[in-house]
Amino acid sequence: MKIWGCPRYSEEKVALAPLLLNSAHDMGLPFFNGQAKRRDQIVAFDLGDRSTKAVYLQRRGEQFSLVNYALVDVPTAEKGLTPELWANHFREVAKALGVTGKSRRVTLAIGVNDAIFRQIEMPLMPPADMRQMLKFNAKTYLQQELNDYVYDCAYVLNTAGAKPAEAPKGNPAQFKQKVLVGGARRQLIEDLQNAVKQAGLVPDQIVPSVIGPVNAFELAEPEAFAKEVVALVDVGFKNTAIIILSAGELKLHRVVAIGGDRLTAGLAESLAIGYVEAENIKVGMASEVQSALEAQISPLGRELRASIDFFEHQHDRTVAQAFVCGGSARNELVVQSLQAELMVPCKSWNPARALQIELPPERAGEFEQVTPQLTVAIGAAASGF
Repeated sequence: MKIWGCPRYSEEKVALAPLLLNSAHDMGLPFFNGQAKRRDQIVAFDLGDRSTKAVYLQRRGEQFSLVNYALVDVPTAEKGLTPELWANHFREVAKALGVTGKSRRVTLAIGVNDAIFRQIEMPLMPPADMRQMLKFNAKTYLQQELNDYVYDCAYVLNTAGAKPAEAPKGNPAQFKQKVLVGGARRQLIEDLQNAVKQAGLVPDQIVPSVIGPVNAFELAEPEAFAKEVVALVDVGFKNTAIIILSAGELKLHRVVAIGGDRLTAGLAESLAIGYVEAENIKVGMASEVQSALEAQISPLGRELRASIDFFEHQHDRTVAQAFVCGGSARNELVVQSLQAELMVPCKSWNPARALQIELPPERAGEFEQVTPQLTVAIGAAASGF
């Protein structure tokens, strides 16, 4: 089973930092050997806090077409979702996509509460050895105790097609190399894998959600990805992620515990209205409550601006613009309010720009409204290209 991701980081399309579905890591699965299979059909589920966003892509020659998408509410469970509940949910999502065949391979993207993602330095060694070092020395490299986690690693390459530098003669352990690390609890990986199988699907890969915006942005905005210093701002339900790229290289990744849910709840409280009404206003009629909405966005903007300031001070480079995605990016006023706080040009963007859209006319209009929410799913699907 091969695990693939953002092609920026290897000439063989080694994953940006995906996670294995099972314990194959412990058996030394070779990441840097072999080529990715050309998938004719790709299905990806973005497992969000409130809903699962899913896309179904089919190959058309050298391009991919989006033939269906779905947004399905995640079931509520006081004690957490069991594999059985996940399986029922995955069946529902697959049915909504129209992919019920047993041969359908599925990529899952898991969020910041379930996956870790780090860029660290480690001694130069094979990826299998790095995974073992992380397994037994997580606190040394990741600054936290992580018991019974599964890890995956990929070298950070400075130029497209470059290979990791060779260790100097002597002790290779003295030579450090930048490495991207993804990890998640083994039990979660096994539960999700079993749930996918119970749903009649085939588990292909599990990836941290952070790779979604990066992969999708490279597809949709290849020139800006390759040449500019940009910030990707993904406003999720519970959290907002900011990713700073410099000429295609990931330089900073931070998660802020403020998302669309807090913006809506704050708006509801300030206007003394219900949550659902506040959500409708935020998405569709934000201009009528501009000052109240700006007051809710201000704390998020300050946190994101602090991340940009840190990057610019550390690297002596200026962020040219910020690209905003996620459910809250559907309203231009939200993007404008973030721009006022970040003090850099902000714009929403279309993660499906590089895809051919093959949707029925009755769904095309709705798709334009929900496209910002599908960013992670499209990027996760891109890891299977």
